[in-house]
Amino acid sequence: MRAATSTRPADAAVGAVDTHCPYCALQCGMTLSPAGRASVRVRPRDPSAGGLCQKGWTAAALLGSPARLTTPLVRDGGTLRPASWDEALGLVARRIKEIAAQRGPDAVAVFGGGGLTNEKAYLLGKFARVALGTSQIDYNGRFCMSSAAAAAHRAFGLDRGLPFPLADLEGADAVLLAGANPAETMPPFLSHLRRAMDAGGLIVVDPRRTPTAERAALHLAPAPGTDLALALGILHAAVADGRLDHAYVEGRTTGFEETWRVTAAWWPERAERVTGVAAADQRRAAAILAEAASAYVLTARGAEQHATGVDTVGAWINLALALGLPGRRGSGWGCLTGQGNGQGGREHGQKADQLPGYRRIDDPAARAHVARVWGIEPSALPGPGRSAFELLDALGTSGGPSALLVFGSNPVVSAPHSARVADRLAALDLLVVADIVLSETARAADVVLPITQWAEEDGTLTNLEGRVLLRRRALSPPPGVRTDLQVLHDLAVRLGQPPERFPTDPETVFTELRAASEGGPADYSGVTWDRLRAGERLHWPVPRQPGHQGTPRLFLDRFAHPDGRARFAAVDHKGPAEPPDEEFPLYAVTGRVLQHYQSGAQTRRVEELRAAVPEAYVEVHPDTAHRAGLSDGAAASVAGRRGRVVATVRCVPSMRPDVVFLPFHFPGAQRANLVTNPALDPVSRMPEFKVCAVRLSPAGEREAQ
Repeated sequence: MRAATSTRPADAAVGAVDTHCPYCALQCGMTLSPAGRASVRVRPRDPSAGGLCQKGWTAAALLGSPARLTTPLVRDGGTLRPASWDEALGLVARRIKEIAAQRGPDAVAVFGGGGLTNEKAYLLGKFARVALGTSQIDYNGRFCMSSAAAAAHRAFGLDRGLPFPLADLEGADAVLLAGANPAETMPPFLSHLRRAMDAGGLIVVDPRRTPTAERAALHLAPAPGTDLALALGILHAAVADGRLDHAYVEGRTTGFEETWRVTAAWWPERAERVTGVAAADQRRAAAILAEAASAYVLTARGAEQHATGVDTVGAWINLALALGLPGRRGSGWGCLTGQGNGQGGREHGQKADQLPGYRRIDDPAARAHVARVWGIEPSALPGPGRSAFELLDALGTSGGPSALLVFGSNPVVSAPHSARVADRLAALDLLVVADIVLSETARAADVVLPITQWAEEDGTLTNLEGRVLLRRRALSPPPGVRTDLQVLHDLAVRLGQPPERFPTDPETVFTELRAASEGGPADYSGVTWDRLRAGERLHWPVPRQPGHQGTPRLFLDRFAHPDGRARFAAVDHKGPAEPPDEEFPLYAVTGRVLQHYQSGAQTRRVEELRAAVPEAYVEVHPDTAHRAGLSDGAAASVAGRRGRVVATVRCVPSMRPDVVFLPFHFPGAQRANLVTNPALDPVSRMPEFKVCAVRLSPAGEREAQ
């Protein structure tokens, strides 16, 4: 793979800069040369283990892309035209004041992103609640990790994606990956699983035979939406075969008896009838995990993105607890966080129900602490707002917001039932989008604000193991481009806030974040940029204590519940919210491909990546394609109850005959999320991205064009 180069020069005074990849939550180390060329930064115990994937190698290409936005745009007579910053920000501030005056502060909403730095996520939450006074703020991380976060908090009293260092996985003899395909989503991660793969201990749970499943000793391919039943079957096998860790369960947990009352009915043969996974394979999975000296259960989006996502993740946590894995050095449960700052992005206040430091917004003590840092009265803080899809779905309605500010997200492509979301955005009185390119959401905006990219600004991110990383500025931004922090400052001042309340220097913002997080579950108060510059590896919580080195491994002594014990959850299988039927006889599942990231707004503009995967496709078993009158390379219509996707057929013999797969990175009629189901988990409010009912047919001539 070649290294991509930006044509824009770096600062004259800056040489090669060590920084981090802008994509997934591994946050692999890379070096940017003065010419803007990306290369690998090899350091011991680096998250990337000395490698980058194709997205990382080509990340610098977007820095000099002609698709880059460098001037604010304002809609005039139906067309976006260039405008000055003063005109654009003045228009936004004036319209916000008018809308809030007419309908109240909750008429203005904010939608953030899991790729924003900690500083941006923090200041965005503060801006919404202080400058706007609105409760209506959420972010696209609600679509990614929220079910695992809720399940982990229920089980352990605290959520951190991996409650142990990533490097611990290198000593694992067995690893079960439930709903994860890191061979495509974060390829360098696989280097940490070499021992488990070599030992025949890698188990992959996925309806598809993905590149990750190809590397597994045991691939379990349940019918979509039956992951919870499979976890129950494996847990039943573990207990029935005498593999329950009685001493651990009695000494470190509660709730097993209630959980077993449910699980006792899920003997592997019953689970086989529901999932399609052989009972013998369920027992083999239990044996591999129980007999390993070091074992881990890891979950990801495939387990989470369901209307029962919290319970599904909870079922996998139950299995880990029954085997005595969490809270032990060399074993455990963890969640593979997806977005670049998916962990930090949910800790510092851009989520509807949270304040900085992972504090709950409805906790009076939390409100008092944060209000004191912000210099306001606790009563001035709004309460919890709508979750992500509920917020998007309410836009432009009589009781919903009529203005929306979007930072770091592209919901026209990434949200479920995306045609509905596009309609809601069109119903707004004001849509403002801050982005680096003219994304599909930005194309619909009234005002578009051009902002800096990852290599043009300093900031911190928190990777999937809870480690705080400093991503350093390596290049000057193009003339006319501003940082998100500058945008928030300028808008806040125009809305009547004192200038000092919204700093533009990221290190100053981080210093305030430290104070706001102090004493909270995600305590960053002992983290300083000087410590990060010096190369210290700091996993939160890092309290403000002299010499505190952070907490790389959580729960070794006790779990975070008041009694120190982990909680089993008595969960049962319900099945998908929308099972196949005669009209829509197939399951559709969605996911990522190696070359693209999230909505594709960035990677589709990198020529090497776009050339590799230029358009949407649908993976389907050859027999299923034949029955639908389709062949490899044909244009297909994938229709569901909410819409229709047009994609090119890829016949894959390893696919389940009842399943089709759609990548979700593409716009227009190729949007996988035209068919996905917005049914929400009752706890996390996560939509059911991973399964919906569809039918397959040849695309009409007009559709195929």
